[in-house]
Amino acid sequence: MTFKVAVEASDIEFPCEPGETVLDAAERAGYSLPYSCRKGVCSTCEGDLLCGDVAIGSKDRVGPGSNLLFCQARPRSDILIHPKRIQRRDPDARKTVTAKVYRIDRPVEDVAILQLRFAAGIRVKFLAGQYLRVKMADGDTRNFSMASPPHESDGVQLHVRRVSGGRFSEAPLAALCKGDTLDVELPFGDFYLRPDSEKPMICLATGTGFAPLKSIVEDLIKRGNQRPLHLYWGGRRRRDLYLADLPQKWAARADWFRFIPVLSEPDPDWNGATGLVHHAVLRDFADLSGRQVYACGNPGMIRQARRDFVSTAGLHESDFFADPFVPSGNDPAIPG
Repeated sequence: MTFKVAVEASDIEFPCEPGETVLDAAERAGYSLPYSCRKGVCSTCEGDLLCGDVAIGSKDRVGPGSNLLFCQARPRSDILIHPKRIQRRDPDARKTVTAKVYRIDRPVEDVAILQLRFAAGIRVKFLAGQYLRVKMADGDTRNFSMASPPHESDGVQLHVRRVSGGRFSEAPLAALCKGDTLDVELPFGDFYLRPDSEKPMICLATGTGFAPLKSIVEDLIKRGNQRPLHLYWGGRRRRDLYLADLPQKWAARADWFRFIPVLSEPDPDWNGATGLVHHAVLRDFADLSGRQVYACGNPGMIRQARRDFVSTAGLHESDFFADPFVPSGNDPAIPG
């Protein structure tokens, strides 16, 4: 039986098939809801269930209620919802293209930087901070943030950390050579630069969470930005900050940009910030009201940063944007 999803205070409604999530049904009907991880971790897609019955895993939820994850909610009746926002999606905005491996760099042993190029004449629009999906031969997919800025639309750069047993990041990645091709679908995600705001920005990353922030900063540089931006990049050891020289160069050239590397298990000769990366932010900024925060990487870091920034530093929840790196693909138990 097909169920109807209606949106409060609008004439928007769309069908949802049995077992289909509200987010998937909305996209299939040509609408866009906020989302990022699609795994129920980041809370980007949260909204209100005003009436009706949905399943979240093995549990039922009956409206009215708040904090419903539309990426996980599967209707069991007609429902009425109130999302943070909903808009018509450009049907031509997302494309599947074949990309050729132009270059592979390995700045450290467990991270590969892939430079992909599209065929001549192919350009794909995306927003700074969004991600793409690499399609694999068996139909499964893997998500990777685009590290290149949107004006470099003839290709994309990906930062891929090798994961033990990873379906893409281990053997397939090791076998990739210049000239090989990958099928990619893009863009995805509600984690992207909000360029119209004038609020100072705090960006924080762990590991390859640096990739989408690189896209954001390089987009701001292209735009002639003057908004103050502090980038905090956390790792265990110095080697985890695999491109630390790049934000150091940005800081030398742009007076609006500051780079603060943070190590939780610092090398003996380390003289910089230590501890958890979001604690380093709080040491420098006791008051985050009036600022925007962009956080990317470890889901635990993002969860703690959201909680502490809002509860102790006065950050408005609507000014916290996040992209937690959770396992992608059809089976979340299988790593990337």
